[in-house]
Amino acid sequence: MLDELWSAATRHRFLIAVRDGTLSDADFDRWLAQDAIFVADLLAFQARLLARAPRPAHSALVGGCAALVSELDWFEDQAAHRGIDMDQPPLPATLAYRQLLQRLDAAPYHTAVTALWVVERVYLLAWSTAASESSPYREFVEHWTVPEFAAYVELLGELATPEGQDDVIAEVLRSEIAFWDMALPGA
Repeated sequence: MLDELWSAATRHRFLIAVRDGTLSDADFDRWLAQDAIFVADLLAFQARLLARAPRPAHSALVGGCAALVSELDWFEDQAAHRGIDMDQPPLPATLAYRQLLQRLDAAPYHTAVTALWVVERVYLLAWSTAASESSPYREFVEHWTVPEFAAYVELLGELATPEGQDDVIAEVLRSEIAFWDMALPGA
């Protein structure tokens, strides 16, 4: 079951449309605005996780928080460049992801950090799937697949304990699939 969810989350038709250039700018921009909302939620979650993390995890989590702050600045720049109104209400998939992150606040640290690793790993793998020299969204794909992000995901992997965490891993993957679905026409 997990293998199927990983595949669905990292080889989603949204990503294929990004890679092939068949996704409309309006659909991509809707997703981008929702992703900015998600990143703000993820920053809040990760800051709370940092506050309860053991000392050996601090460097990785602080680095992740700093990267998320930079990511929010980057979203603002992209919105200005693309003419996107980023003051959008969260859509149902975004709200559901927010609720998952809030529930993870009450989960044991090892469960929450494993969920964070899945969030970031699925994102890296998904955007790696979308890579294409000819995609009109190439600069975005490159932004989300830089070596520094891959190194951060690896650091989180060292903190994660996925064994016995199938339920939370599946929930994150289902949330990611729903988030990709949200951006498709007719969603």
